[in-house]
Amino acid sequence: MINFKSVDENAIPQLMAIEMACHSHPWALSTMSSCIGGRYFNLAAFAGDTMVGFYIGEKAGPDFTLMDICVSPSEQGKGIAKQLLTKFIEYGEQQNAENLFLEVRESNRRAIKLYERAGFTEMSVRKNYYPSDEPAKNGFEDAILMGMALGLNFQ
Repeated sequence: MINFKSVDENAIPQLMAIEMACHSHPWALSTMSSCIGGRYFNLAAFAGDTMVGFYIGEKAGPDFTLMDICVSPSEQGKGIAKQLLTKFIEYGEQQNAENLFLEVRESNRRAIKLYERAGFTEMSVRKNYYPSDEPAKNGFEDAILMGMALGLNFQ
């Protein structure tokens, strides 16, 4: 059974452990620390007392951005990312956000499919946005900017 709760700066070591395990170019500790509190919000997934995933979102005016979402490699494929993404969308709806945004590496087809199934659509491409170790990419990889409009309530 997975439980969810928001975390504070005391959870940064757990967040960083998952971040480091998930990304070829993880956030720096300073970046993670700066994204706890203020205009940022988060939700962590726990199996018992063990954190197994998280998301970090940012509120900018009426729009929310999914800044980071990670699930421990040993827990991937169990639907935890889908649950976290669903909770991000639900939070946006509860807080009357107008739009939700995210960026994803163009090579992360698994994540793109998850976002599309949730209702996000491709809006644009940010050229050479992410660092890449892949020789064919010349050190950078494009980001796909995806978005979802909420609460349009057309009559």
